[in-house]
Amino acid sequence: MTSITVYDGAQGIGGNKILVGGEKGNLLLDFGKNFGKYGVYYEEFLKNRDSRGIHDLVHLDLVPKLNIYRNDLIPSDLRMDAYPAPEIAAVLVSHAHIDHSGNIGLLDLAIPLVASPLTLALMKGMQDSGVSSAETDAYYASPKMPTNESGLMLESDAKIPHTCRNSICTTRPADALVAFLSRRPGQDGPRAKKFQPGECASLDNAALPFKVMPYEVDHSIFGATAYLLEGDQVIAYTGDLRLHGKLGEKTRDFVHHAKDASVLITEGTRAGRHTGPEGEGEGAAPASERQVYETCRAASDDVKGLVIADFSPRNFERLETFIRIAEETGRTLVVTAKDLYLLHALECADGVCRITPVGVYGELADMKKRKWETEVVQDRAYGQYVSHKELHQNPDQYIACFSFYDMKHLLDIKPVGGVYIYSSCEAFDEEMEIDFRRLWQWIRRFGFEARGFSLDEKEKPVFDSRYHASGHASREDLAWIIGQVDPDLIIPVHTESHQWFSDTFDRVKVMQDGERIEI
Repeated sequence: MTSITVYDGAQGIGGNKILVGGEKGNLLLDFGKNFGKYGVYYEEFLKNRDSRGIHDLVHLDLVPKLNIYRNDLIPSDLRMDAYPAPEIAAVLVSHAHIDHSGNIGLLDLAIPLVASPLTLALMKGMQDSGVSSAETDAYYASPKMPTNESGLMLESDAKIPHTCRNSICTTRPADALVAFLSRRPGQDGPRAKKFQPGECASLDNAALPFKVMPYEVDHSIFGATAYLLEGDQVIAYTGDLRLHGKLGEKTRDFVHHAKDASVLITEGTRAGRHTGPEGEGEGAAPASERQVYETCRAASDDVKGLVIADFSPRNFERLETFIRIAEETGRTLVVTAKDLYLLHALECADGVCRITPVGVYGELADMKKRKWETEVVQDRAYGQYVSHKELHQNPDQYIACFSFYDMKHLLDIKPVGGVYIYSSCEAFDEEMEIDFRRLWQWIRRFGFEARGFSLDEKEKPVFDSRYHASGHASREDLAWIIGQVDPDLIIPVHTESHQWFSDTFDRVKVMQDGERIEI
């Protein structure tokens, strides 16, 4: 008998936490952060308290009430022994987006990760160069200790090394990847907190309760993986995928191998949108990456001044698109130091050098706190740094990869006009709409012409779909995928369009968060 419990992600987009159990044990499919649920209680300046471990998240039902979390995150006033404690053999990570991996840091450190080489590299690289938190510290963690006898408050102990999870790579890990995973920048300083690496094994040598078959799929981040789990029956899990990107054939290959699976657990992010002939807006066919290139290339031609390209973090396929545009328009693409560190991480995983063609923006920052930059980025790309003065003096020579959160750098660069290209997702809630109104003020302040979005007369953002290719399959492509697989049971997750699934297909099970079924 096999069981499937969707603890999160059943009734909204993101936050997938799915437990698959069989006679030999249990596996988790992703353990992501549910931004929708977090947003009910929190916002940018009101966050859960890391010093209280998992206390706040458990009491607000933001993580499942299961006894599977790190002991060092359980304060004295939180009893977890009353909750179920399934033994988890591993977490199968579909990709490194936070809505699929952003709560892994809370899990018991004895639970290993199964992921593609690129996903492991990105998860580790994001931690090295990001802000530490118990939730997002997925690959390694800084164990906490009570601050006093009450045991209510927790903090990291500098004497306890950073502790890594073991990892299981979907293919044989390259030596460079193992080396990258085994070291944290700054660990060699005389007063530095030490780093205790984990083991990185190949999936071929792993003993798991199901036969796990990974398949690379197309998504808006490198390393995305779908899985087939073979036990008494075959369960197919899509993670997030699409057909209209450069790796669309990879998705088709997964669909081919998933044919006749007993259960298909599928994303449905865009199931509520009908797409039709070529065009713009609702009813338009989804833009492909080639169409995005053509549109953004046209917007970059004959521009006087600086070009700014704004696209989703870690969308390296889009980054490659703008590298091409920069080369064809006689400019140099300038990325942030964090972007280049992640390009280094990717190279450790797959051996492809993506660093040479780009410049690195020399941000005004305290380098003492950015060991990942001083030890890796500066070592690999010291001669590629571009200062704010250079961007001010020679704006026609550059395309800068800046997002909304990088707008502060314009105060140092002081550009005089140019083009701002927005090549990312549309606003999907009120808070994002407010951010776009703020972004519009930055664009106007420095005299940029905006491409890809504008504000209407009511100051609501309006988006041009030609500038962005979604990371998710269209409704029509989802229908094709499901028709090809032809499963006995369809479980839609990562969607708000359950009715479309029920109206379109037989044998659909719409689950509630926390619901368990046996198959």
